[in-house]
Amino acid sequence: MSLYFILLLGSILVPLSLSFDKKLRFFKQWKFVLPSIVLVAIFYIICDIYLTHASVWGFNPKYHSNYLIWGLPIEEWLFFIVIPYASIFLHEAFVLYFPTLKLSDKISRALSYVIILILLFVLIFNYYKIYTAYIYGLFIVSLSLSLLDKKKIISRFYVTFLLILIPFFIVNGILTGTFIDGEVVWYNNSENLGIRILTIPVEDFAYGFSMILFNLLLIEKLKSITFKKINQ
Repeated sequence: MSLYFILLLGSILVPLSLSFDKKLRFFKQWKFVLPSIVLVAIFYIICDIYLTHASVWGFNPKYHSNYLIWGLPIEEWLFFIVIPYASIFLHEAFVLYFPTLKLSDKISRALSYVIILILLFVLIFNYYKIYTAYIYGLFIVSLSLSLLDKKKIISRFYVTFLLILIPFFIVNGILTGTFIDGEVVWYNNSENLGIRILTIPVEDFAYGFSMILFNLLLIEKLKSITFKKINQ
């Protein structure tokens, strides 16, 4: 069993087992969560395949299986299912047990505008760096969509993402070389800002944030469509 697979298994075991908790009953949301994860994963995987072939990043065969699909280890494909599921579970659990813990709409909107402006400034001077341009572009799109969201998901997600950062530091830290010899995923530093926290490229934080936010927004959209059909 590869190190990459072990990390994914460790990430999904607790969220999956607690999905049947009598109070949370997260499995009831699978009809919205799973389609969302798959749809978002398709986009990210397509980009992942391209960026891998462009040598923006790559994978250390020492730490993943020999089974590759279009140049990506099978573990990388599973990453886009396991990590979003675990993160969405954490978000929903936090919202259930701490329903009042969120930013005000005014503060969250102001924070989003500030982040968007900062990222636009960064992109102007780093547009030629593929990973930086790719992920900060997606970050801007996800935040822009969240500003149009009537459910104000972003107000809660700014708080829950702080919780998600705990397993993020552990899993992504190991993937990028913290605590191990070498790394599971290597990055071409000429295609990013070259700024790392531990061994994690700073862009990875925006990567995780935007991927989960896209899922949360799509889940709410799917719920809205379903409820409209029921009420017709």
